[in-house]
Amino acid sequence: MKTNVAIIGGGAIGAAAAYFLKTLSPALDVTVIERDPGYGQASTPRASGGVRRLFSLPENIALSNYSIPFYENFPETMATENGPAEIGFKKQGYIFIVPPAEIDVLKANYDTELGLGCNVVWLEPGEIKARFPSMYVGDLGAAVLSPDDGWLDPYAVLMGLRKKAQALGAVFLAETVTGMERGAATVTAALTDKGSRIKADHFVNAAGAWAKDICAMLDFAVPIEPLRRFEHYFECEDEIEALPYLKDPERLAFRPEGRGYSGGVPTLEEPRGYNFEADHGYFEHVVWPALAHRFPKFERTKCKATLPGLYDQNDFDGNAIIGPGADGLGNFHMAAGFSGHGLMHAPGCGRAIAELIVKGGYETIDLTRFGWQRVADGKPLPERGII
Repeated sequence: MKTNVAIIGGGAIGAAAAYFLKTLSPALDVTVIERDPGYGQASTPRASGGVRRLFSLPENIALSNYSIPFYENFPETMATENGPAEIGFKKQGYIFIVPPAEIDVLKANYDTELGLGCNVVWLEPGEIKARFPSMYVGDLGAAVLSPDDGWLDPYAVLMGLRKKAQALGAVFLAETVTGMERGAATVTAALTDKGSRIKADHFVNAAGAWAKDICAMLDFAVPIEPLRRFEHYFECEDEIEALPYLKDPERLAFRPEGRGYSGGVPTLEEPRGYNFEADHGYFEHVVWPALAHRFPKFERTKCKATLPGLYDQNDFDGNAIIGPGADGLGNFHMAAGFSGHGLMHAPGCGRAIAELIVKGGYETIDLTRFGWQRVADGKPLPERGII
């Protein structure tokens, strides 16, 4: 079969790219190839759902400044004949807390965020304690609160994007890409487990944690690896005041969820690989001590569920690789390596990919620095401070 654009991967990034391609150019034939149509092992439904503007790189802040308002308007924008696409957006804020040694980095990031129009609030330890009396602040130097941020339902976002893209005419194939065909400077076709040979003018690698496998089929390597992380649901026996989404330098990250809380402590020390086994001791040995240190009331907490998932971890610098040119392939567009920020930035990155293909360049957000060239040049572009 022949299509204008073949998107490999139908998670949040792939579905967003399909939606924006059909929005910017309704006549385009857009085909999304998704190996796991039930999304049983997909990363998007296993995400924490946090959305924030608290970054150091202008590109990531700009992506959040675009994506978060998009999510706020999501129910109406993604509505179909079945009604609004509700995603449970909770605007309860996001807070980064740091020890005294990291105040300078936090302040530099805060100044950047302010300069790019973010509503952010600087808090000294006493102010943190006044707002959140259950929090231990004796080892903290400062915090930044982003009150317009929060979290949403990842699965609802995915289904909303997918259904709207389909309503606009995008085709989703329940097939697995098993091979790729290429010339010196272009990709010519994708081969699937169902015998399909899909030719396209443009290919988008939005395969997330499986993105490196697609690149391997084209005989080149990317620094993107599957990294297991756990999302825990836990409840506290003692009442705690309403909290924002909290993140600290040791990677503790959690938020309220129903009667309890959802979160964890992802670690870069985790061996890379496609591992979906739940380590039920991880909460007790790693997460619970971090929680109880920061909020003594979490001494009395119980983990009710542990859900393993995969980051598409970019071990080069922790940021996404966006756009064409990998291994000299001008029509092969990377959209992977988000390292935990994929759902957060799916609208902005989906639009960016669509602009590259339809318009020939970025118009809304210039993501040139997130392109393949930085990998080829060996010049990483990491975040400063908490990632």
